[in-house]
Amino acid sequence: MAVSNLVVDDTQQTDAAAVTSGSSFYLAMRILPAAQRDAMYQVYAFCRAVDDIADSDRPRAERAAALDAWRADIDACYAGTPPASLAALTRHIHTFQLQRDDFHAMIDGMAMDAAADICAPDEATLDLYCDRVASAAGRLSVRIFGMEDEPGRALSHHLGRALQLTNILRDIDEDADIHRCYLPRELLAREGIAIGDPHGIAADPSLPRVCATLVERAKRHFAESDAIMDASPRAQVKAPRIMSGVYRCLLERTVERGFDLPRTKVRKPKARLMWIVARYALF
Repeated sequence: MAVSNLVVDDTQQTDAAAVTSGSSFYLAMRILPAAQRDAMYQVYAFCRAVDDIADSDRPRAERAAALDAWRADIDACYAGTPPASLAALTRHIHTFQLQRDDFHAMIDGMAMDAAADICAPDEATLDLYCDRVASAAGRLSVRIFGMEDEPGRALSHHLGRALQLTNILRDIDEDADIHRCYLPRELLAREGIAIGDPHGIAADPSLPRVCATLVERAKRHFAESDAIMDASPRAQVKAPRIMSGVYRCLLERTVERGFDLPRTKVRKPKARLMWIVARYALF
């Protein structure tokens, strides 16, 4: 069963998993009240579990079956017959009225990676992918944060896409190493870049112009997110403000690095990240 890799009934273990992942998620969620924090750790553990399936080197049929098992387990949570390992997640589903469609959307996004090596999707497919793997998690999160439905969904839409586009821009070479390229084919075609091998795309001298367009798109999504958070109760948006601040910093570092070869790996500036956390957690 897919759930065998997920320990969700022990808050300390989910906490430890977040710490050892080295993720900015831990920094943002650590400031939440205990009930919200544990709910976010359960959702995060779910996201990590399905992501690990999609990125594994198991045969594609096995990955598809494991994701299908997760769909069945999520359905069981809503039917009142959850696996024992998902008892804590099920409690939070009911407490925060988390939507089954958002869990399924996340699984569907991972299935896109598991089914085939994504290379130069069209714009509509890229947007669908971003919605499933990032904004769906945001829709689960904003319910836990206590946001109203309309601003919460809008924030999930824009911040999820901002974060995912930042990941795509940062990880061009890492993605190429696993035979993936998430840059949209319309932008590649505009610059005369042949759609084929991801490493060939990553090495094309016209690539920086494609990336510049996506950088501006990510910045627009960050700006839309800021406007929504500025109009929301401060307590409800502390965690997403931290996530936004961290990823905006990563986007800035990625732009500073540049998109010409050779590209170095972008690393998180720890001191600045701690300042971001302090700014939104304490002030």
